[in-house]
Amino acid sequence: MNPKIYPFDTHQLPLEKIDPDALYVMEKLRLNGYIAYLVGGGVRDLLLGHKPKDFDISTSAEPEQIRQLFRNCILIGRRFRLAHIRFGKKIIEVSTFRSGDNETDALILRDNKWGSPEEDVLRRDFTINGLFYDSATQEVIDYVGGYADVQKQLLRTVGQPFVRFRQDPVRMLRLLKFQARFGLEIDQAAHNALLECRHEITKSSPARILEELLRMLESGSSEPFFRKLAEHGFFDLIIPVLGKSMKVPEEEEILSYLREADTLCKDASRQIPSRAVLLACLVFPLLEKKIKTHYLDREIMPHLGEIALEAQDQIHELFDPFLHLSRRMKGSLISILVSQYRLTPLEKKKNRRIRIPNDPDFPQALEFFEIRATLQPTFQAIWKEWTTPKEQSEPRPRKRRTRRRAPTKETRE
Repeated sequence: MNPKIYPFDTHQLPLEKIDPDALYVMEKLRLNGYIAYLVGGGVRDLLLGHKPKDFDISTSAEPEQIRQLFRNCILIGRRFRLAHIRFGKKIIEVSTFRSGDNETDALILRDNKWGSPEEDVLRRDFTINGLFYDSATQEVIDYVGGYADVQKQLLRTVGQPFVRFRQDPVRMLRLLKFQARFGLEIDQAAHNALLECRHEITKSSPARILEELLRMLESGSSEPFFRKLAEHGFFDLIIPVLGKSMKVPEEEEILSYLREADTLCKDASRQIPSRAVLLACLVFPLLEKKIKTHYLDREIMPHLGEIALEAQDQIHELFDPFLHLSRRMKGSLISILVSQYRLTPLEKKKNRRIRIPNDPDFPQALEFFEIRATLQPTFQAIWKEWTTPKEQSEPRPRKRRTRRRAPTKETRE
């Protein structure tokens, strides 16, 4: 298959928009006799007019050969072997061109069969992710019609969608992810396959599904993405409690938390909230309802220990049937949730003193409370009270204590 080649005059993507470390990696691979292209999301985002989150490279060099060239390289993955080249905190991900059977719908368990650039593109998920960019010639190389689909704002699978979704069901989540992030239209054949194959999602690795959900929570587009997951019935399969909640009034409350979290994630002047804070957006509305039902409606005031147990049960009920949070993530999430009832106690006390607890997760609790205070303006004063530094008053001079002198012989007499 001969690819279509789009020169710079057509695509107008200047080298200045590409990460210089990615350009360095590609140049070094080429100087050592290997083919190396920018691929996937980096090319797609640039063509769509967005700033790429990362720049991935595909090459003819095998993982061990990549590691020999770059001292700052580590190899990861078994199912899908990759090279991560580190530049400080930044990672340039480099994959070897792969090949595979694109005709059978058997679930892909391993994907480490090396191939050519054409074979590599044909095993990718969507046409808009199947574009190569050659930094040496500044050309976009298109084997699958991805460039035209970018122009048409169309999401279309590479190959037959029913086969592609059964081979890797996570592709269905990615389809909705790209629609939520970029507002693209889904090809009708792909949408039909999505509806028919959605039950296949339970065959995927829970770890991969969880990672997709966490990445979308960090993307700034979690609210439209979670709305689409609910509309297409995916929560009923992977997070049944959330699926049930998204069909009742709690739906808008959960989505309103996600909407505010998206605003924080898009704010370039600050760090993206931690994953524990973002997960709290899903759990807290359900926990509030549970505490109201189990305690407040019966005029019982739970103490923080009881709230911690309820939070633990809610997290278990929400995620454990299919997804599995790490112990550390669960601990941070419980701490964030319980601290909300320290910040806004159920039982009002007069002249309550602010005492910062000795809890390493408390700053995250304040970060989540910021989201709550945005949604409920009555909390703004409390938010300022906890986050505004107190003025240091001048220390009062200490009274000098006078020592009592021991009685002398004369005074004793």
